[in-house]
Amino acid sequence: MSASYSSSLLAYCRPGFEGECAQELAAADAQGGGGGYARAERGSGLVEFVAADAEARRRLAVGARWRELVFARQLLQVLGGARDLPPRDRLGALLPIVENDPRRWCDAWVEAPDSDAARELAALCRGLNAALIAALKQRRLIDRGSRWRLHLCLTAGDAAFVAAADVAEAAPWPGGIPRLKFPRAAPSRSTLKLEEALLVLLDEGERERWLKAGMRAVDLGASPGGWTWQLVNRSLHVTAVDNGPMDAALLASGLVDHLRADGFRYRPARPVDWMVCDMVEQPGRVAARMAQWLAQGWCRYAIFNLKLPMKKRYDEVQACFATVRTALHEAGKRVELRAKQLYHDREEITVFARVV
Repeated sequence: MSASYSSSLLAYCRPGFEGECAQELAAADAQGGGGGYARAERGSGLVEFVAADAEARRRLAVGARWRELVFARQLLQVLGGARDLPPRDRLGALLPIVENDPRRWCDAWVEAPDSDAARELAALCRGLNAALIAALKQRRLIDRGSRWRLHLCLTAGDAAFVAAADVAEAAPWPGGIPRLKFPRAAPSRSTLKLEEALLVLLDEGERERWLKAGMRAVDLGASPGGWTWQLVNRSLHVTAVDNGPMDAALLASGLVDHLRADGFRYRPARPVDWMVCDMVEQPGRVAARMAQWLAQGWCRYAIFNLKLPMKKRYDEVQACFATVRTALHEAGKRVELRAKQLYHDREEITVFARVV
């Protein structure tokens, strides 16, 4: 059984955070007039947001871009969906939805949400992806110069959404997840959080301009050095602030000064380019401290994590953002905030901030 979803958007998120993702989309929808509603199952890693009509969906897609959302890893325009797919001809049931759309596609991805149940569909996704590309080529629906990418999202072995993504506005990784390998030389797996943050929250040009060899950085709560390692790997000089021990190889690099001090009390003798922080503390307290660094001009750029409470997590995020913006406003400055719940995050989000 297939159906049209001309007013729906599909968002991938971390399983367990469907409610926060839905709240975020509802808030964006309300700014454009409202009338929409979310459909989600806890633990599914997926939220379908049904706008009031096709025009409302268009406004929502403009007002809620993937890069500007915190809890959505990917945001897609739904073309249709089907249930009770025949096991021997799933594509046969889904291709009419594709053929009913006038677009051609630069590529096509078959994927499943990042949930325990959906992970079992990985092998099926790989097999269907090759078959889908072949079918699109046969129908002359592949155009490498197109701005549109086709997505099939399997929610079960016999159910799927058919969706579209504007490649300029969508995450460039299947499932919205950049697959990173743990660097063996790094002292902790937390290094992957900062690596992913730099990849997701900054574009290539920004990384080249804002992360140059010889820049100076401070890592608050640095021990044992997972985040410091990422900065040193880019030839930045780092002051690692933590009462705990630092990795010996990092200290031997000549690019790290280890200062045994409290990250909430330390202030640099002179401004630095970067400040990063992954301290385990109440999010409001971290946000206030980050705001102080930015308002006082102690750093130009900052990346920090906010550990979220068990309840009212969306509200807590908004309160933390307001803390930072208010502090900068009172200092006569404006701040740009970008944030994402990364794949390597758990009960937290990662925020990039800069004074503009």
